[in-house]
Amino acid sequence: MKKVILSMGFMLGMALMGQLKAQPGVTPDPSNPNAADIVFETELVDYGTIEHNADGNREFKFKNTGKEPLIISNCTGSCGCTVPTWPKEPIKPGETQSIKVHYATDRVGAFEKTVTVTSNAKSATKVLKIKGNVKPDPASTTPVAPGTTPAGTTPGTTPAPPKK
Repeated sequence: MKKVILSMGFMLGMALMGQLKAQPGVTPDPSNPNAADIVFETELVDYGTIEHNADGNREFKFKNTGKEPLIISNCTGSCGCTVPTWPKEPIKPGETQSIKVHYATDRVGAFEKTVTVTSNAKSATKVLKIKGNVKPDPASTTPVAPGTTPAGTTPGTTPAPPKK
């Protein structure tokens, strides 16, 4: 019985220690007039209409306008198709840096995604947006001459849509 109680106590202690470690180390103090502050040149990047499998890399430029170093603790994309990369080192006051974003342009159609930035700035969380439209893959649509039947179909039937 003692072993069971000791085991449970040990596991509870480890769980509590894990919770203590999980707390973020850098928290903003909104009442601090010298706190870091992050100002983006733009909070929306519009890819426009782009080709299938085009370059999906863009960036959000920003400046630390505060008086203390800016520490970006995390950046997350709204889905797996949006992958941000951010500076891991503190950004000095007055310094300019950028958050790079890669969108998977193998996904056809219009898109609107977000990147959530977490930092020690006066506004601890900032949501950035990307949008655009990816054209269909030209290799997936083969033109058919008028009056002919697409390969693999029977005359008078509708061809199956291309596989995605």
